[in-house]
Amino acid sequence: MNKLIVSLSPHAHGTDSVERNMYGVIIALVPALLVSFLYFGVGSAIVCASSVAACVFFEWAITKYMLKRQPTITDGSAILTGLLLGFNLPSNIPVWIVIIGALVAIGVGKMTFGGLGCNPFNPALVGRCFLLASFPVQMTSWPIAGQVASYVDAQTGATPLSIMKAAIKSGDASVLDKLPDSLSLLLGDPGLNNGAGAIGEVCALALLIGLAYMLWKKIITWHIPVSILATVFVFSGLLHLANPVYANPVATLLSGGLMLGAIFMATDYVTSPMTHKGQIIYGVAIGFLTVVIRNWGAYPEGMSFAILIMNAFTPLINTYVKPKRFGETVNKEGGK
Repeated sequence: MNKLIVSLSPHAHGTDSVERNMYGVIIALVPALLVSFLYFGVGSAIVCASSVAACVFFEWAITKYMLKRQPTITDGSAILTGLLLGFNLPSNIPVWIVIIGALVAIGVGKMTFGGLGCNPFNPALVGRCFLLASFPVQMTSWPIAGQVASYVDAQTGATPLSIMKAAIKSGDASVLDKLPDSLSLLLGDPGLNNGAGAIGEVCALALLIGLAYMLWKKIITWHIPVSILATVFVFSGLLHLANPVYANPVATLLSGGLMLGAIFMATDYVTSPMTHKGQIIYGVAIGFLTVVIRNWGAYPEGMSFAILIMNAFTPLINTYVKPKRFGETVNKEGGK
């Protein structure tokens, strides 16, 4: 293969590569993965391993036998998609459903559009939302954290988001008294909150450690996650002040898949805007839509839908917020 690329200057050289960034994000997910093993035990291990193995297999098979190209499973993107899909699932979901989700995530969400770099939507979220629409019972039966030896027969319970939704529907702010305290939501300690949720969303602290790692390694910038979290905090805070039936902003930030989505899924290179200004617009819109869907939509969680909606708007944001061409000048009248 000819690797000589001839282009006009300027030329920028760096150590970034697809493999480096993909495996960097996987490393950032390790704290949350370890916490999931601690809190959900064998169920988390089975679901995550099945999801990763299925995603890698489907990418290899589709690339080799349908697209007739050299398989690229070593770049880490299929592993990352499998991990993120697994993190969005209950720890008691049957393996055959996980495999279907992996097929949709890779086959429909990614390879249909040409593979890595061409997909308009986050593949893991495509798989997750397909499963939510197809298997709503299995996808909304959340095992209680702490049942490390249980898998299919794990006891399920109410999530913090379902408690928030119940308070809004009943109009009774006292329902929110059932919410775990902020420390419990941050740590996800089953001994403190006895809470339930998806595999990757029960410990906000583990996800924040991953964020710190990616910022340190400059895998991502702060613009998307901070704009999402700040918007959710401000908007939910205003709602709470207007009516205490809406949960306080700290509980809103630490509940559900907000941290997972803001840090690891909305920041996907392919499906997010290119410029910092565009990323802030994108993040603010995701944060706003998440609060709207959580409070007034049919589902308690709105992060996945908000990200997919804004994935669709990314080309428009890129068109609206264009970076200035190298050497371009603007005169006083605003012309070029």
